[in-house]
Amino acid sequence: MPLAAPEGTQLPSPRIHSLAAADDGSLWIGTSLGLARWSNQTLTVLPNESRSASTLLLDSAGTLWFSSPPPQPARARPSICRVSAAAIQCYGKAEGLDLAAETCCVGSLVEAADGALLISTDQAVVRWKPGEASTSVAHSAKVSAGVPGVMVLARDSRDRVWVGVDARGRDLGLNRLEHGALKPVVSPVDGSALAVQALFVDRNGTLWIGTLDQGIYRLRGDRIDHFKASDGLSGDGVYWFYEDREGNLWVSTSEGMDRFRDLPVATFSRREGLSVDEVDSVMAARDGRIWIGSADALDILDGDAISAIRTGAGLPGNQVTSLLQDHTGTVWVGIDKALYVHENGTFVAIPGVDGGPMGFVYALVEDAEHTVWARVPKKLVRIRERIARDEMPSPPTKLAADRESGIWQGFSNGGLARNRNGESQTVIFDRKAPVRQVIVAPDGMVLGATDEGVIGWKNGVQRTLRNANGLPCEAMHALILDAGSNLWLYARCGLLKLPAAELQRWWSEPDARLDIRVFDVFDGVRSGQAPFQPAAMSPDGRLWFANGLNLQMIDPAKLSSPSSPLPVRIEEIIADGKHYPPDRAVVLPANPRDIEIDYTALHLAVPQKVRFRYRLHGLDDRWQEPGVRRQAFYTDLPAGTYRFDLAATRGDGAWSEADTSLTFVVAAAWYQTAWFRLACLVLGVLALALTYQWRVRQIAERVHARFDERLAERTRLARELHDTLLQTIQGSKMVADDALEATDFERLQQAMKRLSVWLGEAVREGREALNSLRVSTTQTNDLAESFRRASKDCALHGTPEVLLSVDGPALDMHPIVRDEVYRIGYEAIRNACAHSQAMRVVVTLRYATDHLSLQVADNGVGMDTATAWTKQGHFGLHGMRERANRIGAALTIASTAGAGTEITLVVPGNAIFHAARARRWPRLRKAWQAWREPGDTSGHG
Repeated sequence: MPLAAPEGTQLPSPRIHSLAAADDGSLWIGTSLGLARWSNQTLTVLPNESRSASTLLLDSAGTLWFSSPPPQPARARPSICRVSAAAIQCYGKAEGLDLAAETCCVGSLVEAADGALLISTDQAVVRWKPGEASTSVAHSAKVSAGVPGVMVLARDSRDRVWVGVDARGRDLGLNRLEHGALKPVVSPVDGSALAVQALFVDRNGTLWIGTLDQGIYRLRGDRIDHFKASDGLSGDGVYWFYEDREGNLWVSTSEGMDRFRDLPVATFSRREGLSVDEVDSVMAARDGRIWIGSADALDILDGDAISAIRTGAGLPGNQVTSLLQDHTGTVWVGIDKALYVHENGTFVAIPGVDGGPMGFVYALVEDAEHTVWARVPKKLVRIRERIARDEMPSPPTKLAADRESGIWQGFSNGGLARNRNGESQTVIFDRKAPVRQVIVAPDGMVLGATDEGVIGWKNGVQRTLRNANGLPCEAMHALILDAGSNLWLYARCGLLKLPAAELQRWWSEPDARLDIRVFDVFDGVRSGQAPFQPAAMSPDGRLWFANGLNLQMIDPAKLSSPSSPLPVRIEEIIADGKHYPPDRAVVLPANPRDIEIDYTALHLAVPQKVRFRYRLHGLDDRWQEPGVRRQAFYTDLPAGTYRFDLAATRGDGAWSEADTSLTFVVAAAWYQTAWFRLACLVLGVLALALTYQWRVRQIAERVHARFDERLAERTRLARELHDTLLQTIQGSKMVADDALEATDFERLQQAMKRLSVWLGEAVREGREALNSLRVSTTQTNDLAESFRRASKDCALHGTPEVLLSVDGPALDMHPIVRDEVYRIGYEAIRNACAHSQAMRVVVTLRYATDHLSLQVADNGVGMDTATAWTKQGHFGLHGMRERANRIGAALTIASTAGAGTEITLVVPGNAIFHAARARRWPRLRKAWQAWREPGDTSGHG
């Protein structure tokens, strides 16, 4: 990806000669026409400076030095320049820096321990300190041989100065500056045989030597390593080295770019000096030596040196199986089908109980009572004072010493057993995977590595560590505790570290998800299963694992302190396909559908292992963990201001959270603005006020309706009193007045009789009015009984015969509507009895699910309906019509003069019946019931 300068800026020249990275993250760029600095996405060109900057050096104080050829072609000597805050100052002969007149150019700038500059040219190595005169050491062999080109320099941590010449020959190649003279290097590598093009000393003090056509030589102490194209290097011609902030060493070769880095897990194979590429067992002795068992050899790693006892040259057999060092320091070795102790460079056989060879030794362990236990085919042998005392039958098992006495066994069926004082205590687990290794922790916890996780036992409590607890895989080859009681698991998916605190948390919280660090192939792990003894810890705390092919080692001490947090970077934000750079205020348009935030971490060592987490303040209440994904996605973000926080980790527990955030704004649409919300609030308050007024008006109307009902009732009573009782009383008064005018007794007697009849009629009519009120308010549901009583009152009028019929069962009715129906019916019955002159009155009451009907028919004289409604002084028909309208009923009157009258009232069911109100779909329900309960056609009789 090209590094583009910000708009409006450019480098002094596209020809770049040298680069130097500062501790603050900035980059100095030396070009053929000047110097520039890249920092915080800004390119700054040093003003008024157009000289070439070829070789750059940042000294221990952070000051930048560079070499430059003279600005005038006539002058042959280059100069050394220093960059300060004020200006650039260049030094030459007048300032004490005296380069030879024949010097063409500068190869390297190196800072000495006392702050002086070491300068290599094509002629000599010059030492100079500002304010002092320079000293020079000419390379006479190079000058005499006429070798062109500049020399290269490097200074190591022991203040040794290495000088490289790009030519082979006597006193050429690799030299060292000692006591003011150049001395050829003869050991551990012949420097004269190398054509050196680049020298570099890394942060660990290792010297890297880049050659013209022989690849790379690496000098660590007195050990030399050689890397060339046949070993995987991109090319044998090496030009320069660069070490980044993470310790990666980058190498430019004739064919490309290579990277070297120290892996947490080191591998020992035939390349490193083992006898064969097969490691079946490993044992760490108390003197620090590592014993390695394989086929045809027993290798011993002592520091950086590896020695071997091979078959036919001291090894009494071929296959080395189990290894053990007892409490006396004696090493026990299983070889083929026998058991030996190694003493004074020789092997002494330990016979079995029967005096013959012990047999193929699968496992060895010494308990707390110094008894050695050997697991051989189908039996377990107990050895005391190098004598096999007894044996007992035993299935395939792995062994570990108990902290108090006896041993623990791990079986192929997934169980554990403790053998103590001749008694065996068995522990059975749900999972039946074979136990690959057993260890006993200092607190008595017993742990077993299986193909289905880690099983544990302590004080009668069982535990199983599996995927649900955070294991990336469950197939375990080996396990071991380090000096800090951290549990290390050599698994199929890598090397896993479970910190001691997490181990105890698992024991107290068996379902907890644990923080487990994973070392995988990117860290150098080559997981595999060794058949005998797979893991060991040396006295210096390093852990060793056998994988069947190689020996692997990790040093927990070098991992104890977390590495520096990763620098992370937010690349851009993309909203609905439009890209927004994060280096300026980001304002997104209203209502973005899809938002993507791209980010990364500057980790060149193992970028595949970088994991991220992020949180969007204003939306997320906790960290989101996308793993290795480098994009965050959001949809339909509402308007507002958000802050996106980003963190990354290498997997070692150190999260980079400081100052890594992006603030952006989602603009508000017109309906998301504050004024719109305020308007909505005002409208809401107004709506509530209107609703309140409407409700008050509704209640007032109901009160008025009740008053109107009372007034209507009073009007009805007035009509009834006017049409009946008052007229009768008025007639009685006229009879009484006539009686008062009578002069003879007979006339007086007749008047009194008529008065008595009239008063009886008044009593009857008053009783009827009272009954019409009393019956309607005291009966709860039975209209039929109410109409039956009204029919009996017709007997007072003499002739009509009243017939009442009821169709259907009575249903529960609304009391107000029921009263209105009764009053309409009572009025119709009373009118028929009083005015129709009928011989028969038929009253029919029908209950249906969707309506109630009432029909009052007589065979009387009938009436003219056109004039009945307008007849003055009679309010019966008007009152009936008003009551029918009030309850939403249909009232019809069919009558003609001389043909009788028929009055029909139909009330909707949802207006009078409670059950009908509860049914929203009566017709649909009726059809459903008709389908579910078809008519009876069975012929029952």
